[in-house]
Amino acid sequence: MVETNSFLSILLLIFPLVLIIIFKKRTKSKLPPGPPSLPFLGHLHLLKQPLHETLLNLSHKFGPVMFLRFGVRPAVVVTSPSAVEECFSKTNDILFANRPLTPSAKHFNYNFTTMGAAPYGDLWRALRRVAASEFLSTARLDATMHLREHEVKLMCGQIMNQSASHEAVDLKSWFQALLNNITTMAIMGKRYYGDQINIGDKEQALEFQEMMEELFKLLHTPNVGDFLPVLGWLGVGGVEKKIIGLMKRVDKFLEEVIEERRRIGSCESGFMLDKLLVLQQEEPELYTDQIIKGLILIMLIAGTETPYLTLEWSMSLLLNNQNVMKTIKNEININVGFDRLLQESDLGKLSYLQNVINESLRLYPTLPLLLPREASKDITLGGYSVPRGTMLMVNAWAIQRDPILWDQPDKFIPERFDRIVEDKYRMLAFSVGRRGCPGTNLGYRILGLALGTLVQAFEWEKIGVGNVDMTAFYGLSMAKLKPLQALPKPHSNMIGHLL
Repeated sequence: MVETNSFLSILLLIFPLVLIIIFKKRTKSKLPPGPPSLPFLGHLHLLKQPLHETLLNLSHKFGPVMFLRFGVRPAVVVTSPSAVEECFSKTNDILFANRPLTPSAKHFNYNFTTMGAAPYGDLWRALRRVAASEFLSTARLDATMHLREHEVKLMCGQIMNQSASHEAVDLKSWFQALLNNITTMAIMGKRYYGDQINIGDKEQALEFQEMMEELFKLLHTPNVGDFLPVLGWLGVGGVEKKIIGLMKRVDKFLEEVIEERRRIGSCESGFMLDKLLVLQQEEPELYTDQIIKGLILIMLIAGTETPYLTLEWSMSLLLNNQNVMKTIKNEININVGFDRLLQESDLGKLSYLQNVINESLRLYPTLPLLLPREASKDITLGGYSVPRGTMLMVNAWAIQRDPILWDQPDKFIPERFDRIVEDKYRMLAFSVGRRGCPGTNLGYRILGLALGTLVQAFEWEKIGVGNVDMTAFYGLSMAKLKPLQALPKPHSNMIGHLL
């Protein structure tokens, strides 16, 4: 015990000195400006929630390209469109195409072999290619739109049944169930939420729900070992141990799902997993079970939380702005009518609905800080030297509410998108560059279909007096602190279409 304590004491003494030596070596080049840092901690002591607001306040003093150090990890934070554009120019985009190789990312991403975490190279390109061509292409989305329309209709029908009691409905729960069911139906042909679960799948569905709840909880929990490896090795905080335990459950669950689809052997089903198993037969060295499990997991993560949180923010904004809700309803009445349910193919005619979604994403990006990148080589950014291994953080929330870029930036004004020329460097909800979200088209389809159908099928009222509380809860993503509840009243001429 005495020897262990002595060893730890030596480590804690040496570690800050090593960091100081490394930092002094790097400061020979012109690093971006930043606040004074502490030995060992760097700037960790400055980080307070909401993190994007803290970083914006620091950038007001140190500029739109700012250098920070989170324990052993150097970071550069950018808060201007010009700096973002420079990061994702043709040259720098490749150099910023990697993700930070943290212990947490390793465990969540099958040792960095998922599309979300694999280093830029042959594996990542192959995974991105199969996702874009086989699952997220326009042709593929057109072929599966009936699935999403059916799930939205089911949700609205259940909300209609619940509305008979004249009590408020918990829209957050409905949106969460909707997005999970859309995603799992597309992947494996099963629902794991709601009343439409097969009797034989009840136990598996409960396991899935508990597993996903814990997964997102841990994704939003900081792991001190990602920034201070010494403390991670000592197990401080216990987060890494929980991640490892959870991922054993996830792996077992996904393995069972794969084996079940193998037994069914329906290569013509159109489900993502069945297609992957066909590809496995053609290229077994690439499409291993681990790669397939990683693809499924990243689709589950990306395809559920971000869209359902956006739906919740969007409906909250509509409830607080009934005139906007009325304008959407009028647009649907003119272009779709009320003698059938809205379909995905109608969305191209509903420009104002699209404006509402864009304005919701601008005000409440579910990822206020884009998922970080990491420099694979030394880079020049904004006239400053950014060393290899530096983590890139883009403050999307700050850019999307910048008063220099946006008139009345804190107000909900969907009409602003009637006259704005698209600028991918000031609207960043789906990220940008090589690592930008490949599911942007799918995301807009789901958001438009679900939000438009809810407005078409129901009249909505707020609960109580005053506006819906827009206070946010911050983790990796930005969620509403209080789950959204509202009173729905189905339109009499839509009831038959929801049965």
